[in-house]
Amino acid sequence: MTQSFVDTIPMLPFGMLNAFLVVQDGRAMLVDTGLPNATPKVEKALHARGLDWSDLALTVLTHAHIDHAGSAQAVRELSQAPVLAHADEVALCQGQPPVLKPSGPFGRLFQKTGAIQQRFDYFSPDRTLQGQMLDLNAYGFAARVLHTPGHTAGSVSVLLDDGRVIAGDLAASGILLGGIALRGRPKSPPFEEDIAGVIASLEHLLAQGCTQFYLGHGGPLPAQAIARHVGNLRKLA
Repeated sequence: MTQSFVDTIPMLPFGMLNAFLVVQDGRAMLVDTGLPNATPKVEKALHARGLDWSDLALTVLTHAHIDHAGSAQAVRELSQAPVLAHADEVALCQGQPPVLKPSGPFGRLFQKTGAIQQRFDYFSPDRTLQGQMLDLNAYGFAARVLHTPGHTAGSVSVLLDDGRVIAGDLAASGILLGGIALRGRPKSPPFEEDIAGVIASLEHLLAQGCTQFYLGHGGPLPAQAIARHVGNLRKLA
């Protein structure tokens, strides 16, 4: 089995916002790009592995909210690596306002700040996932991109062959936005477009044998914690 390194790139302190660098055989894949002006953090993560922008082979966006796609255009310019997103996220990448359905009191408060509706450098992805799955062997990675809608219609997860999965905002952990404290406790992110979709996507990932879930806010969480979260969501659906 190919040895894979998954490095968390802290885009905000205390795990409040994460992106991830996956490294296999000297090739790097970036999963999410953080807020605008986050390229120095990505560069620092590359350098920590003895890599530079030319070693970045692919950027995958779990979804196109500003805190996950805000630096996608800048990363593409620096690396010349293609950006991959699901076809259902293209409109968001190009500036369509996000659909915001708060999952609780913090989500309603956060929505009022307008932070997630801010403009960023909009772009068109170089590659779009049209169906349910894309094998990344062609890019040099023992991994798959799976369509896992729920948080947004075009949310995706990156599943490594060893069972680890980068699941974006399908779940979160911690308090408020996520992270900070109680990071072992699963919860919903501030917004979820479709709770039933989240449940189905998390159950699909569990059925795929995922063992550890890397999350955009808080985490990582073991499969057992995600299963408990699914059970709690079912009580709300």
